[in-house]
Amino acid sequence: MKMIEVLKKGHSRSLRTKIVSHIGDDAVRFKELVNLYLDGPYRITQRAAWPLSYCVQKHPHLVKSHLKTLINFLDRPDTHVAVRRNTVRLLQFIDLPKSLQAKVADICFAFLSDRKEPVAVRVFSMTVLANIAREQPDLRNEIVIQIEDHLPYGSSAFKNRGARILKQLKGR
Repeated sequence: MKMIEVLKKGHSRSLRTKIVSHIGDDAVRFKELVNLYLDGPYRITQRAAWPLSYCVQKHPHLVKSHLKTLINFLDRPDTHVAVRRNTVRLLQFIDLPKSLQAKVADICFAFLSDRKEPVAVRVFSMTVLANIAREQPDLRNEIVIQIEDHLPYGSSAFKNRGARILKQLKGR
């Protein structure tokens, strides 16, 4: 299968499933998808983001050697919302190395505090921050404050995830 050709066809659940099935647990095929994601063009990057996050959800170990590159890509100011949403989504499913936790926390705090950021990016950021807080408990209070500050103005998805994360962070 030529993934580039599948990505050129469009953006649908069935195409996502086809790509994820094709990659399976194959690191070489996963690297090909990562390269398409990083190299673009813009529309290909956008369309590759969705299957990329699903591959990581199923096989988290595949992203290990690409993690730093993906985080640097996420941190660029010109990233498309699909890139932000799916990259932060995939970060929920992995154990971040300590060396990357501070950078990811900074990125996720910025997303969480930005009311203009789409709700999916904000709620995925909450989960990533809560996961980091398991290893970095000093972050808990800062995460709690951020969530509580934005909770009254959030969508139902934001309020739902926020309530769950607050419960988790406060140990209730």
